[in-house]
Amino acid sequence: MVKMIMHGCNGAMGQVISKIVEEDENITIAAGIDVNDTIQNSYPVFPSLEACTVEADVIVDFASAKAVNGLLSYCSEKRMPVVVCTTGLSEEQIQLVEETSRQVAVLRSANMSLGINLLLKLVKEAAEVLAESGFDIEILEKHHNKKVDAPSGTALALADSINEAMDNHYHYQYDRSQTREKRQKDEIGIQAIRGGSIVGEHDVIFAGQDEVITFQHTAYSKAIFAKGAVSAAKFLAGKEPGLYTMADMIG
Repeated sequence: MVKMIMHGCNGAMGQVISKIVEEDENITIAAGIDVNDTIQNSYPVFPSLEACTVEADVIVDFASAKAVNGLLSYCSEKRMPVVVCTTGLSEEQIQLVEETSRQVAVLRSANMSLGINLLLKLVKEAAEVLAESGFDIEILEKHHNKKVDAPSGTALALADSINEAMDNHYHYQYDRSQTREKRQKDEIGIQAIRGGSIVGEHDVIFAGQDEVITFQHTAYSKAIFAKGAVSAAKFLAGKEPGLYTMADMIG
């Protein structure tokens, strides 16, 4: 039985994960971490990792970007494997994730969905064929009106996957309103929409001469991310130090 700590247990994703874990006989939440103490859980909740007195095998993080530095410092010190699901990390924080992975097992993903991780592979393969044939590449992402980071971590991951396949030849264009010039061939346009209760939609558009190919993923429930996070926690517990991805878990 894997024992996990839910970092950000009283947030929306933390609560979804809590319900999924209750139905999984191979993992249990030993403790939660959250400054919000207004929700009753079946496990003890502490205001910080430093205050936590419960031992565990792995931490799942769905808190906020501002809490990631302290989380990684704690995991490095305690040699505690950690699944980092929080998005909107700065370049410095991404570097800190890599540094922490030298001390302990870290799995970081911009999106925990199995479908999205398959999409990352598919768009890379598509780019190798279509970009070479002159297709323009645009990414459109839509999320609910409470999401604070834009573009989404998933949109950036999709762009990075394409760029990696093309030897990092592309730069990213986030806003066209400030310039009046035609589209450049070596750019990937990334646009964000925020509204209502949209869980998450991502379109990767390859636009060529007289034809368009679109890869689309739609999330109808946060449960798909929660299930992925729980699977990642079970995968990561007991692993040697290193930086892991969902691709490693999927195999």
